[in-house]
Amino acid sequence: MDPMEGPRVYKKYANRRIYDTFASGYVTLEELAEVVRQGGEVKVIDAKTKEDVTAFILTQIVLEQAKRKNALLPSPVLHLIIQYGDNVLLEFFETYLQQIARNYIRYKKTVDDQFKRWLDLGMGLSRAGGRGRTSEINPFAAFWGPGADADKPNDE
Repeated sequence: MDPMEGPRVYKKYANRRIYDTFASGYVTLEELAEVVRQGGEVKVIDAKTKEDVTAFILTQIVLEQAKRKNALLPSPVLHLIIQYGDNVLLEFFETYLQQIARNYIRYKKTVDDQFKRWLDLGMGLSRAGGRGRTSEINPFAAFWGPGADADKPNDE
C-alpha cells in the first residue's frame, strides 16, 4: 500500500461484518490486523451512520489478541483506566503512550541492527582465524605464536 494513498477504507455493517472497499470483499478482524501489521493505515466507517469507528475496531482487535494471550495490561493499570476514565488518561494515551511505543520500536530496531553487525563481525573474525591468520585477530600472536621463540636470547 502506498502511504500517499492515505488510509484504506472499510465499512462496518450492523451484522459485525467488515467490508473492504478497495478489494470489494468482506474481511475478518484478523485480516484487518494483518494490514496494520504490514504498516498499512486503515479507516473503518459505520455503513449506516457514516461515523468513524476505527478506534473501536482497532480496540476490538487488541482485545481479541489479549483474550488469546490472557493478558493485555496489568490489573492495576486497568483499575486506573476504569477509575479515572477519559479525564486523566486520554491525553496520556493519545500523546505519551504513542510516543513511548514509537521510541521503543526505534530503539529496539537500532539495538537489533547493532547486534547483527556484531554477529557478522564475529563470523568474519572466525573465518579469518580458521584460515590460519590468527595474527590478524590476536594481538599477542607475536609473543606466543609460532616463531616467537626465535627472537629469545639464549641464556645457556
